[in-house]
Amino acid sequence: MIQKEFVDTLIVSDIHLGSRVSRAKEALTTLKKYSFNRLILLGDIFDDLNFERLNEDHWAFISHVRGLSESDNKIEVVWVIGNHDELLMKVMSHLMNMEAHRFYEWEYLGKKYLAIHGHQFDRFLSENIILSAIASSLYFFIQRIDTKKQRISRFIKRMSKSWLRLSEKIAKSASLFATFRKAQYVFCGHTHKAMQKEFKKNMYFNSGCWTDIPSNYITILEDKIITHDVT
Repeated sequence: MIQKEFVDTLIVSDIHLGSRVSRAKEALTTLKKYSFNRLILLGDIFDDLNFERLNEDHWAFISHVRGLSESDNKIEVVWVIGNHDELLMKVMSHLMNMEAHRFYEWEYLGKKYLAIHGHQFDRFLSENIILSAIASSLYFFIQRIDTKKQRISRFIKRMSKSWLRLSEKIAKSASLFATFRKAQYVFCGHTHKAMQKEFKKNMYFNSGCWTDIPSNYITILEDKIITHDVT
């Protein structure tokens, strides 16, 4: 039996189950490599309400997470909702056997940690709801006609996030929110770009996504917070 690496907390975000660019299989393989006390699903685990888009790999990921939440090992599985899966709160909370949170706080070795998806700090998204919905529909159409490796879709997603300069904006707003909540560490997703930034009163981390290559996730053990790449 392969020995699993132990970490206290593992954080993944933006898997977008149901999307053609979701790397659910790789995300599941990563989860199985570790044993942990806490798994945080940091938003946009699902892409939309259409369950017909979930393939075998997507359902396997859901089944594994549900199994973790039901295990006798007292693993804490936390789902922090994102903008894509917000409408699924009640249905998927029941399916995955876990409570959904707007944001989540915990303490570890005397420090306070905070996890929030980050779309709450995205002014463009909140102020342009109709335009965002149209853009999402167009993006899904591009995914359908794209090549097998989805190079065009991934390029468009990266460029749209960069154009809005979203990473820096969300990092600053998340840090302010963490300061208000008296947290030393704050974690977000949403931007699809892994990031680490030190502010005066706290450290900000972004867990990247599982729709681009490389994909990213975060592990926490004692005083080490590490962002990992998966090619």
